[in-house]
Amino acid sequence: MLEMTREEFEELVAEALDRIPPELTRLMDNVAVFVEDEPSAEDPELLGLYEGTPLTDRGEWYAGVLPDRITVYRGPTLRMSETREDVVQETEVTVVHEIAHHFGIDDDRLHALGYG
Repeated sequence: MLEMTREEFEELVAEALDRIPPELTRLMDNVAVFVEDEPSAEDPELLGLYEGTPLTDRGEWYAGVLPDRITVYRGPTLRMSETREDVVQETEVTVVHEIAHHFGIDDDRLHALGYG
């Protein structure tokens, strides 16, 4: 398995977030991004997870709720990567994938766009 400290991985996630176009980041609302070492035991190879209410599903009722949560998992990403460049690429794909869920884009559409 490729070695990378948690701090290095967090920096890669931050850099991937920085590459999201500003016109999209301005539209993001009530969402926080986290890095965790491992996902739950039920899905040990999960690279990222979006938990919350997509922007497309929010209505007048949406107020006073906790932020949506995007989590990027370090362990599975490192296990599937052979080089640092692989980690950079996979981290960027994962970040875009989970942000797309925040915008209401489903997995089928993301796979069709190459963000599977």
